[in-house]
Amino acid sequence: MKEDVLEGFKIGADDYITKPFNMEELLMRLEAIIRRTKKSDLEKEDSKYSIGKYEFDSRNNTLKIEDKTHKLTTKESELLKLLCQNANKVLDREYALRAIWRDATYFNARSMDVYITKIRKYLKDDPNIEIMNIHGKGFKLLINN
Repeated sequence: MKEDVLEGFKIGADDYITKPFNMEELLMRLEAIIRRTKKSDLEKEDSKYSIGKYEFDSRNNTLKIEDKTHKLTTKESELLKLLCQNANKVLDREYALRAIWRDATYFNARSMDVYITKIRKYLKDDPNIEIMNIHGKGFKLLINN
């Protein structure tokens, strides 16, 4: 009933679906909610990180040292952000693969290794920064001050 719908909105609902419902419509509405939630979560997260002499802006995909700014790809930026969020701790390889590539296949793992190599090259101008391979576990971004 119309009154029930209005009451639902008054107490905090932001959507509704009537019975009988179509499963495809339900799935699409859930995906829309997940997209909105992810966007708002991203807005709440820090987007700027200090990595030794570098300034990393994950929202703009830029890595800056002194007067040099390097534009990162989306995957490079996502991986560097995970490393920053876990600085001086082990970033689990499986977690990173699922977070960025959505799947932990052999080919995605090799792809991630290539991105790690690229990020190491970008960070080479500060000898106090190192990305270590932790055998059987993942990677560790070490920032020695």
